Amino acid sequence: QVHFVESGGGLVQPGGSLRLSCAASGSIFDIYDMGWYRQAPGKQRDLVAVLRSRGSTHYDESVKGRFTISRDNGKNTVYLQMNSLEPEDTAVYYCNTLARATTLPDQWGKGTQVTVSS
Repeated sequence: QVHFVESGGGLVQPGGSLRLSCAASGSIFDIYDMGWYRQAPGKQRDLVAVLRSRGSTHYDESVKGRFTISRDNGKNTVYLQMNSLEPEDTAVYYCNTLARATTLPDQWGKGTQVTVSS
């Protein structure tokens, strides 16, 4: 059973940048499609970035052009580079395989908090 640990969140001003990391317990990123999700208080968890096992990427319109998902297979880590941050990006950010997010909806890590505020 693979597990993920998210890190890198923090408090930044609008227009600032953060890089989130998702460390996996095994070498899986060339096998599974990965996603970054976020959830703001009182709102649903939304998928914002996808990294397919073959390397293609996809982004929600709300973050397209500002966020970049990438991976380092040697370090078993997926990243989310977030630039030009906006207050609306404030949320807890989670990583997960797309398959597990769909089939095991109760199995998530603790995530990492991103707060964008002036």
